[in-house]
Amino acid sequence: MLYSATTVFMPELDMEGQARLLKDCGYDGVELRVRRCPDELRAKGEPSPWGYHVNDITPENVTAKAPEIGRILRDNGIRLAGFATNMTCTDQEQFKLVLEGAVACGSPFIRLGASRGFNPKKGDDYHAIYGETVAGYANCVALAKGSGVKLVMEIHGGTIHPSASLAYRIVSNFSPNDVGVIYDPQNMVRDGYETPAIAFQLLGDYLAHCHFGAHRPFPAGKDDNGTTIWKWERCPVAEGLFDFPTVFSLLKQINYRHFITLEDFGSCPAEEKLKDAIAYFKKLELVC
Repeated sequence: MLYSATTVFMPELDMEGQARLLKDCGYDGVELRVRRCPDELRAKGEPSPWGYHVNDITPENVTAKAPEIGRILRDNGIRLAGFATNMTCTDQEQFKLVLEGAVACGSPFIRLGASRGFNPKKGDDYHAIYGETVAGYANCVALAKGSGVKLVMEIHGGTIHPSASLAYRIVSNFSPNDVGVIYDPQNMVRDGYETPAIAFQLLGDYLAHCHFGAHRPFPAGKDDNGTTIWKWERCPVAEGLFDFPTVFSLLKQINYRHFITLEDFGSCPAEEKLKDAIAYFKKLELVC
């Protein structure tokens, strides 16, 4: 197995610090955040996962920073697993910038979202978003053709692809040489859960990457009808709701050779999260 971590949960570190920490903790690669940051958050200079990052890599500057990124990763023996973006597939101008940067950096993939999220309370229509997304992906696939960069869709709540089968319905319109799916168990404990063995068989060659992290539910009182209200909290991977031993066993059965990226947005120090997670992952790799 190959292990990486997303820089999204390391906002306080520069590129050198992120790469050195990953090397020291025994990781093979890094999934690099490439996103725009609102000017007001950048001006405050307060690092946060979803706001300003000291390692401030954006669609506009990633190509220019490619030589520096490459040098730092080589010096630390860390591979580039892929680009973690928050782009939609209909943002063609942003996609072109990120694609240029991905080619310059040698990124194997770009995370690419649907045309928009899905919120039934706001009247969102699945069929309309599905059509927009397939059309948007088709345009991006055409732009990326021959670049060597794969476009990957992450299984995620609040979207029209919260499960393996719903992500597959979108990506199966294209060749697995061009597009793939990020299998994300922690995103499925709340919405979109499907039996892992079925999910892996269905995805087949579309399984391009994994995101591993963990959440667990806890009761938070009751509503006026007496129904228990459940909330969710981040926890160490070994303590989460998802059955990771089964997932590791299945990944070994299918001879999975892509990266597993740690995604952990808890409040404890990055080094603690990285060391705890990789020790658990490597134990499962040996015993499952």
